[in-house]
Amino acid sequence: MLETPKDVSAAPADAEVTASGLASKVLEAGSGEGKPAAADTVTVHYSGWTTDGKLFDSSVKRGQPTSFPLNRVIKGWTEGLQLMGVGEKRRFWIPADLAYGENPGGGRPGGLLVFDVELLSVEKAPEPPKVPEDVAAAPADAEVRESGLASKVLSAGTGDVNPKKEDMVTVHYSGWTTDGQLFDSSVTRGQPASFGLYQVIPGWTEGVQLMVVGEKRRFWIPGKLAYGDNPQGGAPAGTLVFDVELLKIGQ
Repeated sequence: MLETPKDVSAAPADAEVTASGLASKVLEAGSGEGKPAAADTVTVHYSGWTTDGKLFDSSVKRGQPTSFPLNRVIKGWTEGLQLMGVGEKRRFWIPADLAYGENPGGGRPGGLLVFDVELLSVEKAPEPPKVPEDVAAAPADAEVRESGLASKVLSAGTGDVNPKKEDMVTVHYSGWTTDGQLFDSSVTRGQPASFGLYQVIPGWTEGVQLMVVGEKRRFWIPGKLAYGDNPQGGAPAGTLVFDVELLKIGQ
């Protein structure tokens, strides 16, 4: 049975506290070098308690380490694990605003959470793609369709069939806002994306139908064909620029 930390109710005076309010303390020094970056995938063993000493989750108890991209978890984990080296064990006191909040739904624990984490390994993320030089606006030689969708072939494909709206496609892609901010990339995740062309933003539905397998194309998608100019839920606004490589048509 896992022992509840004696200092589970609050971070001790000798804990290291960052500007965000995240507190931590090294339990065992690591032997490995190279701290993970936010986009890297880490493998860890961990246990988590609420401040009243209740164990709510533990990979140790399950006997199976867990792996995840560091930028896909709660903010306190994303920040905290970047402080660690491989082999290190560290205790974190994560305030609610860096965890699930004070009153989260879905059975998640609220308030300050305490985690013991052992960093087992780090898998470095692929290098992010370079920002296109023409990210601010479509160049004069781009093909512009009646809808306002602009595109330019970056490299020709080997296929001779265009996907239809009802088809499933597999692609690698990267997306930027017009100020050069990368907001999403299957390339940096190292995992292509598959979806029905009818399931995505109109600019993708229209644009990918112009492509053949093996082709790489850059799209300038106006807000009305993307998420709009004032989208909700953290979606990027206005014109978006995507580099898309069509890998496969069909399941």
